Amino acid sequence: MSADPRVGLAVTHRRYVPHGHAHYGGSLVDGAYVLGLFGDVATEVCVRTDADEGLFAGYREVRFHAPVRAGDVLEATATVAEVGRRSRTLAFEARVVCRARPDLGPSAAEVLAEPVVVVTATGTVVVPQRTSGEPTPSP
Repeated sequence: MSADPRVGLAVTHRRYVPHGHAHYGGSLVDGAYVLGLFGDVATEVCVRTDADEGLFAGYREVRFHAPVRAGDVLEATATVAEVGRRSRTLAFEARVVCRARPDLGPSAAEVLAEPVVVVTATGTVVVPQRTSGEPTPSP
């Protein structure tokens, strides 16, 4: 039996975190912001693997490793780890690739030499069952 070609497929999105999303002192952004990004990359994974947006069933694990701040540029990646009949297990990672530098000026920012991993997670999405004769998308 050969390995499923969808395993290992990765989708990455980048997004600037606007200052309007800061909820806490120090321009901190709540963790739900990153989970929303994970939902977006999971949707694209489902479209690419199954020609359907799919539905998020849940997270097995979520870990917050470092803060997300307004002015960050986040990179969120979902990678297909396992493929079931209708379920897809995805490994998520969010990294800060650029960061605001208010200490240098009101609009100063920098590209980080090494991205900072801020959130990792494992989640499951489900897609509709395909009917016979329906084409299967290729990754």
